[in-house]
Amino acid sequence: MIDLQPCNNKVLVVGAGKSGIAAARALAKKGAQVTLCDTKPQEKIVVPDDFATMSIQIYGGGYPSLLEHSFQEVVMSPGVPLTVPPAQEAMAQGISITGELELAFRLSPAPFIAITGTNGKTTTTSLMGAILEEANWEPLVGGNIGSPLIEAVQDLSANHWVVAEVSSFQLETVENFHPKVAMILNITPDHLDRHSTMENYGAIKSRIFARQDDGDITILNGDDPLVAPMMKLCAGQVYTFSSKRKVERGTYYDGEKIYFVSTAGTIPLVAVKDLQILGLHNIENAMAASTAALALGIAPSVVAEALKKFHPVEHRMEPVGTVNGVTYVNDSKGTNPDAAIKAIESYEQPVILIAGGKNKGSDFSQLAEVIQKKAKAVILVGQAAGAIEKALRAQGYQAIVTVETFDETVQEAVKIAQQGDIVLLSPACASWDMFSSYEERGRLFKKLVQSL
Repeated sequence: MIDLQPCNNKVLVVGAGKSGIAAARALAKKGAQVTLCDTKPQEKIVVPDDFATMSIQIYGGGYPSLLEHSFQEVVMSPGVPLTVPPAQEAMAQGISITGELELAFRLSPAPFIAITGTNGKTTTTSLMGAILEEANWEPLVGGNIGSPLIEAVQDLSANHWVVAEVSSFQLETVENFHPKVAMILNITPDHLDRHSTMENYGAIKSRIFARQDDGDITILNGDDPLVAPMMKLCAGQVYTFSSKRKVERGTYYDGEKIYFVSTAGTIPLVAVKDLQILGLHNIENAMAASTAALALGIAPSVVAEALKKFHPVEHRMEPVGTVNGVTYVNDSKGTNPDAAIKAIESYEQPVILIAGGKNKGSDFSQLAEVIQKKAKAVILVGQAAGAIEKALRAQGYQAIVTVETFDETVQEAVKIAQQGDIVLLSPACASWDMFSSYEERGRLFKKLVQSL
């Protein structure tokens, strides 16, 4: 285990992205002898100016041998799987493996509210931050959303709160991670190209509450068949949220309002018509964040006010504009079929769906069923276009347009769309076949719409 007191351990940081760079810098400042490696050629690794003054070594084009270089610790970036040689060598040699999230937790004087799930993490994390801001609780929002936490947490005090979006990739390398509040929003098929099975994926997600005790709070989706059974595994105080039934402790939705249930009774919290975020999935996100805030003791009036003020997050059901009566929506963060299904089902108007990208091992048959019922047309692009088209054809769906470039998606949508329609970018796939991130994809979509 890495000792975060001043030390001179030799540490290998694997992956020179944002997380790896932040971890390397923080460890070097603690006195560790740090090497940052990446499969990119050394000349293509963007090295911050301050690395030279901290004597951080850069190793490009592959991975150094742990034994040959006498590394005592390995820090994995979340985007790098544990199947790569440094991780496998570390496990074989009994060398400690950790990640930036674990290191940030150990360095933070402030308690954590940690949020995971297949879908809804970013919106719920942002909502949680907005509620704490409204309550003047001084939150730091980060993790898998925005900037790495490891550097920012060192400037906090015990009076702050860290609101962390946490991915399954980050949870793979936690050891002592112990959030005051742990939240699992849902578990649906995703990242099976990395995690192999749903059982393994769910087990990794459950690590978010593994170190909690009876003084902590766990928020679970009471409607999710893979999440609800986790209640019996939790050592903390369990609260649930449901859009289908009244809960024993937590929040539920009756079709009009969100209610909070506690030992003090049941109180109405907010009418859903007063929210600015659309769709049942966003009602669930609002319930999850509300449950955590109310369980922590924030006043219901403060929570309700924050929910009413909250606007859609960029790339998550984000209205881009209306052109000739057609509304364009950027849901580039919809990187798996379940997210795309929820986005489509949020609208009563005819939907023209833009989908495709890099397949993460997903099955598109359920998405095809929803498209058959709800979508006016589908425009496909990217590596997974053929697999999605095959699933659609199996449903007898014919309104399919396949294009070669992303720019063509909006051009084709304009030809099809009529006044009152929704053009929805919700790709059901990762962006990595054509873009460096879903943010880059979403911003190009917005640029194309703004140019109409």
